[in-house]
Amino acid sequence: MLDIPHAVILYILNFIIEERSLAYLLVKKDGCLVAWGGKLSEYGITNLSQEISVCEQVFFLEGLLPLDDSPLFLPLIKMEVGICADIHIFPSEEGDWILFINSILDEKHLAVMQQEANYSSLLQENPDKLINQPPRD
Repeated sequence: MLDIPHAVILYILNFIIEERSLAYLLVKKDGCLVAWGGKLSEYGITNLSQEISVCEQVFFLEGLLPLDDSPLFLPLIKMEVGICADIHIFPSEEGDWILFINSILDEKHLAVMQQEANYSSLLQENPDKLINQPPRD
């Protein structure tokens, strides 16, 4: 493992917790919700109850749990309007953990890059038509 200074680790942890709206769920292998925390309401997840199937409370998890021994990473998942999250699901002795990390800035950055790539592709295919169009904003 890398030898990372304690101050760097603390900075990264604080950044993720505060700036990326970290939230989590812990689910037993039988599918019942054990624990939760962080900024779940920012992902539209509210009114949770222990010992009730997590899939009845957080519908998009249906079919993803229980995990085998391999973690699962779901990037840029649209949760609600204006909310996009990277979702990390990984097993532990306690159960399966589901982490939510806000990725709206990543999504916006990728959308701009995709738009530029599309424009460049169009420009290569039909340069005369695009050159005569009014300038883009």
